[in-house]
Amino acid sequence: MSTYRDFAHRGSARATVLKTVGTKERRSHLTAPRVPTVGIDIGGTKVMAGVVDADGNILEQLRTETPDKSKSPKVVEDTIVELVLDLSDRHDVHAVGIGAAGWVDADRSKVLFAPHLAWRDEPLRDAIASRLVVPVMVDNDANTAAWAEWRFGAGRGEDHLVMITLGTGIGGAILEDGQVKRGKYGVAGEFGHMQVVPSGHRCPCGNRGCWEQYSSGNALVREARELAAADSPVAHYLLDRVKGNVADITGPLITELAREGDAMCIELLQDIGQWLGVGIANLAAALDPSCFVIGGGVSAADDLLINPARDAFKRHLTGRGYRPEARIAKAQLGPEAGMVGAADLARLVARRFRRANRRRVERYERYAQIYDQAASTIRNTRSTRTAD
Repeated sequence: MSTYRDFAHRGSARATVLKTVGTKERRSHLTAPRVPTVGIDIGGTKVMAGVVDADGNILEQLRTETPDKSKSPKVVEDTIVELVLDLSDRHDVHAVGIGAAGWVDADRSKVLFAPHLAWRDEPLRDAIASRLVVPVMVDNDANTAAWAEWRFGAGRGEDHLVMITLGTGIGGAILEDGQVKRGKYGVAGEFGHMQVVPSGHRCPCGNRGCWEQYSSGNALVREARELAAADSPVAHYLLDRVKGNVADITGPLITELAREGDAMCIELLQDIGQWLGVGIANLAAALDPSCFVIGGGVSAADDLLINPARDAFKRHLTGRGYRPEARIAKAQLGPEAGMVGAADLARLVARRFRRANRRRVERYERYAQIYDQAASTIRNTRSTRTAD
């Protein structure tokens, strides 16, 4: 089995090959090689890596915490390389795809900005590719998750899909006709920073009233902690569960209590869901997709969140009653979606590399044949002269 270490000496040759490949790639997954690839999902707290086959099956998965010293981009890069090398010891990997929680440029080479990591205009693709001997693809983590859901999950068969990821904030992605729409500068899909409440809650992005301040994991926890800190009677059960320590209130705990029937937690999730529906209605007015896929950690609340979102969507949809309504579905692939999508997108890059490498080998064989013919002619000429 070929491993990265076995072929380390080919790094410069691989770089030469990749330079011959055009910047435009065809995005048809139907013609991508059916080879195993590695997907990497990088967040502020964890780095997840896995080997994924052409059908979206995870063959092996590794997970580690994001390094504490992540102020240095190289520390995170070291972690990525170590995970890939570990997996390559047991699998013949043909490409690496990285889904990064941040803004990635249109060429999918640089992370322009990452809110939870010290990446500012960071040339991540080239930094990783220079240390591995396979091609590397970098994209926004919401884009990779949306691709995975379209290929293998809740969005299969949809021509126009919008994915919304509800986690600490809100991320998103747009797919049309089998292509991820990244925008002119690569940063399309930042739905969480649409302003829905003028002069509303301050957002870390610097603006006020952003959508993610009303429909996200942070919004859910903020509202619960405010009620608990005010010693509201409706929050007594929640306070009992955290033994009075407001800082221990988390999104998963709120979801757990809502499933147990706690009225306040149910209401908080309904509020988050209603704001989710309002934002989806706005996106429907702008993009008119056939399907919205809801993913991210908060989506684990299932119908406690999705049903209020559907109700609010129907109430706020422009032209309601006179137009087809988009389907709203919960994501199916869970927290592995970003990793699976990154690996699958990398398969397209693997195709480019394999084709370029094949052309290079063919050129080499042609030149070798010409050289052999020339050498044979010279030998024959010398033999003739010697005989004379």
